[in-house]
Amino acid sequence: MAAVAAGATDTIVAAATPPGRGGIAIVRLSGAAVPDIARGLLTALPVPRLATHTRFLGAAGDGIDDGLALYFPAPNSYTGEHVLELHGHGGPVVVEALIARALELGARRAEPGEFTRRAYLNGKLDLAQAEAVADLIDAASAAAARAALRSLQGEFSLQVRSLGDALDALRVQVEAAIDFSDEDIETLPEPVLQASLANAAARLEALLAGCRQGRVLTEGLTVVIAGAPNAGKSTLLNRLTGHEAAIVTPIPGTTRDVLRERILIEGVPVQVLDTAGLRDATDDAIEAEGMRRAQAAMAGADRILFVVDAATDPRCESYRRQRARLPSQVPVTLVLNKIDLVTEAAAPAAPDAPTLRLSAQSGEGLVALRQHLIAAAGLASAAEGTISARARHVEALRRCAEALESARAEQARGGGRELIAEELRRAQHALAELLGEQSADELLGRIFSSFCIGK
Repeated sequence: MAAVAAGATDTIVAAATPPGRGGIAIVRLSGAAVPDIARGLLTALPVPRLATHTRFLGAAGDGIDDGLALYFPAPNSYTGEHVLELHGHGGPVVVEALIARALELGARRAEPGEFTRRAYLNGKLDLAQAEAVADLIDAASAAAARAALRSLQGEFSLQVRSLGDALDALRVQVEAAIDFSDEDIETLPEPVLQASLANAAARLEALLAGCRQGRVLTEGLTVVIAGAPNAGKSTLLNRLTGHEAAIVTPIPGTTRDVLRERILIEGVPVQVLDTAGLRDATDDAIEAEGMRRAQAAMAGADRILFVVDAATDPRCESYRRQRARLPSQVPVTLVLNKIDLVTEAAAPAAPDAPTLRLSAQSGEGLVALRQHLIAAAGLASAAEGTISARARHVEALRRCAEALESARAEQARGGGRELIAEELRRAQHALAELLGEQSADELLGRIFSSFCIGK
């Protein structure tokens, strides 16, 4: 568990509902001074966990509002501290007056995500669960909300801990054989060690696959549209977004910079990037910079849609020329555009790229393209048990997988068990970081700063 940050013992206050007008607004307080502040605001401390109708009072005893008060004594609260919720009328003036009165009584304004951060620091949530709180609030679809709720309820953490326990038990057996090599004890046979490592790797791969699906639900896809000048890239962007996001002209090289638009496909957020046309070489400095930015955008994408003009380039030579320059780690889908201008199907470009035929101008084939993107992300077959995840989680599991693979390689070539034990330790460390059991304050700051103030 990370060390408690400076100021974490202060009593904090914030609105827990969005700013603006509404029927009800909630002001939340958390900290050791809550009982005293409650007596100053309400004249008496409410009965724990019972909604109490009361008046909210100002410094002179005059009324600020009339509503419900809920008191949750520590440690049985969201944050693990004393928590008070004031449910009043949803006007910004009333909300700010309640916060100002709490400040007068000794509270301070909460920082973004500070309530959930305290819940994490006090052991009420692990880090993956804490992140799921924000994911649930930000969910862009019902599927994403269900996935975030499962993570919040601990399903993801349970799978990670189960795998961590298995690695810990295996490491204990490996290290026992090292520490007590001179003793007459039964050591782990090589075939059993090999099978145990393989089983752990298989479990990790399944967890990583589900985590990648969850990341797409949570963070969305980044899709880059690339291809030769005048292949119809900007027209495709406009068709996908449903409006004229990019300027379209018959002049090659109209797009010079990277254009970014966000869309939803079956509830999945997708960031679509239109890029400058790719040529073999150019003397135009602006066009060269546009191509450099296109290459950078492709390197950070989840998928590249390489657009080919099927009317003027039926054998997809533009794709063949650029294939070696495309980032090897990013999957590519070949899009044969302008099929409304040809009578025969263009030849497939290469066996390593799935191919779609469409007309960005007429819209023919767009449904198939959307379905392809969802399927390529692994969401078409995503199980109901998919959990929400983030890029940080995928990276931690990837590092765990690398350590496990190194342990298997050491075992296969007859390496010392000291080396295998060290790789198992690395794998365990990666899982511990994922759950926040070994997290730096800087990492926590980045995570919780993305939360809303009252959470």
